[in-house]
Amino acid sequence: MPAPVLPALVDVGWLRERLDDPSLVIVDATTHLPIPEEGPYVPESGAESFRAEHIPGAVFADLLTDFADAASPEPWTVPSSEQFASAASALGIGEGATVVVYDQLEGFWATRFWWHLRLEGFDAVTVLDGGLSAWKAAGAPVTDAESTVTPRTFRGVRRPELLRSTADVAAALDDPSTLLVNVLDEATYRGETTTYARQGHIPGSVNVPVFSIRDAETGDLRSVDTLRQEFEAAALLDDDIKVVTYCGGGIAATGIAHALALVGRDDVAVYDGSMTAWANDPSLPLVTGAEPR
Repeated sequence: MPAPVLPALVDVGWLRERLDDPSLVIVDATTHLPIPEEGPYVPESGAESFRAEHIPGAVFADLLTDFADAASPEPWTVPSSEQFASAASALGIGEGATVVVYDQLEGFWATRFWWHLRLEGFDAVTVLDGGLSAWKAAGAPVTDAESTVTPRTFRGVRRPELLRSTADVAAALDDPSTLLVNVLDEATYRGETTTYARQGHIPGSVNVPVFSIRDAETGDLRSVDTLRQEFEAAALLDDDIKVVTYCGGGIAATGIAHALALVGRDDVAVYDGSMTAWANDPSLPLVTGAEPR
């Protein structure tokens, strides 16, 4: 895969210096996922949060509607390339654009859109480190003004190697060249929570919780050197292994995929349906406990 045009992560200073760049497309990908007292998560669009405040010039990407397959039983499911291209074009994403994506939460909605753009063959995309929180903490301006979109046409060729379906994952359960990575918390991995239709993890998958890539006290992303050491210890940097990440619905899984890109591994695939799809099919195996199998 060609080297990305941009680093996978930029800081507030980098973006502030380029706010007036006409090729820049700043995208807010916020989606809300309130934690229910019981039962499944019910996602909510971040459109209202975006309208209240956003980085000047930013546009809003609705991951629940415009960039999702409405016919799928799981939210956020990757839509057709044609639907994606139409929605991306409407935001001014296309040839000549440089995209900086952020969200107003932990950053995984931003990495989801980063991954989705790369899936559809667009590499001129990066993530704002710390999102809107870091932007505001640095004293940078926010606005509620509507942004003007520069018309562009999105053209890309999908990279199917970055996407996995339930059938793909099931077919690779006994494939020694595929490493499934569950990025959920340890208790959920072990099967001690009731978030999904069934408990446990996909057989053979290892657990690398997505929040482990951030400092527990500050919330900052760990250094590239630290990430590299942790990923090497988990065998995620083995060139002979195909890494496939999954979570609950294909969102947090992109956080680990993005972190792996930071250390030089940009070929990580994401299981789009993740535990929501897998646990809903009683014919598919799950195991509980701390061991992969």
